[in-house]
Amino acid sequence: MRKVTSKDGTNIALDQLGEGQVVILVSGALVSRSDNAPLAALLALHFTVINYDRRGRGDSGDTAPYAVEREVEDIEALIKEAGGSAFVYGISSGAVLALEAAARGINIKKLALYEPPFMVDESGPRPPEDHEAQLRELISSGRRGDAVEFFMTKLVGLPAEFVAQARNEPWWAATENLAHTLVYDAAIMGDYSLPSRRLASVTIPALVVYGEKSDARLRHAAQAVTETLPNAQRHTLESQTHDVAQEALAPVLEEFFKADTIPG
Repeated sequence: MRKVTSKDGTNIALDQLGEGQVVILVSGALVSRSDNAPLAALLALHFTVINYDRRGRGDSGDTAPYAVEREVEDIEALIKEAGGSAFVYGISSGAVLALEAAARGINIKKLALYEPPFMVDESGPRPPEDHEAQLRELISSGRRGDAVEFFMTKLVGLPAEFVAQARNEPWWAATENLAHTLVYDAAIMGDYSLPSRRLASVTIPALVVYGEKSDARLRHAAQAVTETLPNAQRHTLESQTHDVAQEALAPVLEEFFKADTIPG
């Protein structure tokens, strides 16, 4: 593990593996770089992989006040460390963060996205309009477990019965440790609407991947993102859900990042 310093002085922790062109992995909500480690190891057979902790997670710092722009600056610092340009892969809210970085003109050569969770139709309930404020209140009052439960039920749409049982699982404590970063992901997602004009400005080659067995909301969002980005293609991973198997995803990313043009 080593660290780079972002523009505001925050130290961002990363693991670097492999050799070749640089791929940066951007994680989604409630995870740290350890969750991307299996994917990093697979991609490191073909690329230099930078697997980092987003600010507030794992071994990275967390300088207040938070702003989405700070997380974009973190990616910019990683790209500068990598030599000035890189491929970027993001999953879930991390995919939306990666899109925002690309829209702000960060030097990303290609962009791969797994199921950015925009709401583009009525295939599922919309998050509460004040979801960011509710998360902030739960965190500030020390109710970290309730914040995670709120996220899982009201934003992800998991059944309340499942989440109630999950609170007794050994892994639940790790999610509570990261609960404060749910406010950050809420800021990234906004009202979950598709930012069509913003996406239309992202002209770099892009690949949007989704799982065949994912919720309809996520599949429809993947289609909408693909249709809105000027230079994008969609790819379906058979038998996969939002909890994608890294060994199924890695070959698709490898083909895309190695190709001179978008595969297909």
